[in-house]
Amino acid sequence: MINTIYVIAGPTATGKSNLSIDLANKVNGVVINSDSMQVYKNLEILTARPSSKEMKNIDHYLFGFVDGNERYNVERWCNDATEIIKKTSAKNLTPILVGGTGLYINTLINGLIDLPSIPESIKIESEKILQEFGKDFLINQIKNVDPESLNEINHNDTVRLRRIWEVFESTGKKFSEWKLNKNKKFITNYKFKILLFLPDREKNYQVVNSRFVNMMKDGAVEEVKKLLELDLDDSLPVMRAHGVPEIKKYIANESSLEECISKGQQVTRNYVKRQHTWWNSSNLEIFQKFDKFPSEIDLNSIKID
Repeated sequence: MINTIYVIAGPTATGKSNLSIDLANKVNGVVINSDSMQVYKNLEILTARPSSKEMKNIDHYLFGFVDGNERYNVERWCNDATEIIKKTSAKNLTPILVGGTGLYINTLINGLIDLPSIPESIKIESEKILQEFGKDFLINQIKNVDPESLNEINHNDTVRLRRIWEVFESTGKKFSEWKLNKNKKFITNYKFKILLFLPDREKNYQVVNSRFVNMMKDGAVEEVKKLLELDLDDSLPVMRAHGVPEIKKYIANESSLEECISKGQQVTRNYVKRQHTWWNSSNLEIFQKFDKFPSEIDLNSIKID
């Protein structure tokens, strides 16, 4: 028997979470987070994590369960999501993945290159290189050791740039050579139905702008202050979440409130742009694609088994 997994995907600030709850009520489902930042317990406001009230009547998984001092990654998420998918499916519940991290969805479906673990010291070093010398320096470093991998990625994707550098630095073997290994598969005998929402980008930007202002009103500054009290390394993912570096500067009196909000909105809009580009160029099979926000569609327009 092949079970169905629904995936509600698309850029941030489109309203995917509300739709996931509505769909879960319709198909006897559970909601599983596939957003790389909503996993962290330290950030509820800035990651727009569903509130306890919103999650009350439907079982939600992988939301706010990781400490900020950890480097949660795609492999850990795939393992965790797979375990939940199998357990809930065994209870005749329908898994619904919701989130904007396309890499998580792609890896769960297609598998992961079987790479060795990267030492924490190497990750910190790559972050320092990027911060102190810049992206172009890192690109030139990679050109000398693995030009093949460099040609396959967007040079603005600093996450992948760092990954290529880190793999070679820690193993002495090119990332492009590691890619020749057979992918590690996480899940089989499931049918993925991806519901992709790509509304007008300018409208998406407007929602981002107003949402960031509301986050500031709802306590984002206090949330970041508590995060800073943990004295975490700036290279950790939670410290790079959209809004955290900008609010950190505001708290340190290095920028005004207006500058903080403007920059926070800008970095989130840039992320939305990258998400639109990623999904438009993705090779994943899309079950249904919508050019609207989830709130603008009739739930009955979603094809249900």
